[in-house]
Amino acid sequence: MSLLDSLFVYHPDPWQDRDWARASGLPLEDVWFPAADGTTLFGWYVESSETPAVLLWCHGNAGNIINRLDNLRELYRLGLSVFLFDYRGYGRSEGRPSEEGLYQDGIGAYEYVTHARRVRPDRLILFGRSLGAAVAGEVAARKPAAGLILESCFPSIEALAKFHYLGLPVHWLLGAKFRLIDRLPHISLPLLVVHGDRDELVPLQLGRQVFEAAREPKAFYVVRGADHNNVPFVGGPAYFARLKAFIQSVLRR
Repeated sequence: MSLLDSLFVYHPDPWQDRDWARASGLPLEDVWFPAADGTTLFGWYVESSETPAVLLWCHGNAGNIINRLDNLRELYRLGLSVFLFDYRGYGRSEGRPSEEGLYQDGIGAYEYVTHARRVRPDRLILFGRSLGAAVAGEVAARKPAAGLILESCFPSIEALAKFHYLGLPVHWLLGAKFRLIDRLPHISLPLLVVHGDRDELVPLQLGRQVFEAAREPKAFYVVRGADHNNVPFVGGPAYFARLKAFIQSVLRR
C-alpha cells in the first residue's frame, strides 16, 4: 500500500470495545475467519429465519462494521440474514489494506458463508457499497450467487479521480485501481445498481456508467435527494422495499 493510497483510498477506524449486540439490539454473532490468503478477519453474522436469503456485505472504504449497525438493523428487519465483515486493517481484522488484499478478503468471506455456514449460492446475494462494489464485483466474477447489488458505485479509481481533478491523471500516483468496469463483462448475475442523485463524491453519472457496462438482467434505482453516505436513510421504506423486491425476484429464478 502506497502512502497516497493510505491517504486517499483507505480510511479505516480503530475498533471500539463495547457490547455491540446489546447496544444494537441485534443478534450479532462474532466471526473470525480467514481471507483467501490466510489473513485473519473479523465480521458479524446476523441470522434470520424469515427468508432464505443471505446478504454478503462488502462495505465502503471508511470506518468499520460498527458504523453500519443502523443500516444492518434495517436489513435484518427485512428478514435477511447478513454477513458483514471488515477488510484487513479495518476494525479487528489483521493486516494492512491493499486492492488485492481486499479481493482476497471478499473471497474469504464468500468461502466462509458458503462452507462454514453452508449457504447455497442460489440463496446468496452479494452487496457492495462504494469501494465495496469493486470487491463484490470481483467475487461475482469468480463465484456463483443469486444476485448482485451495487450501491454508490464507480467504474474505477481512474474515473473517480478524473472527475474530481478535472481530468488530470492523478490516478497514476495511486497503486489502487479497483476497475469494477473490467469485471462487469464477466458477471452474468441479475444486477441492481442503486445511486443517490445528489452524490457529490461519486456522481450519478459514474453509477450510470457502471450500469450501462453491465450485462442483462439489470435494473437502475435512483434515490432522490440522497448523497453518497445516506442512501438507505433518505430512501427510507421505498429503498428497502426495492431491495426486498429484487432479492425476492432473484430467489425465484
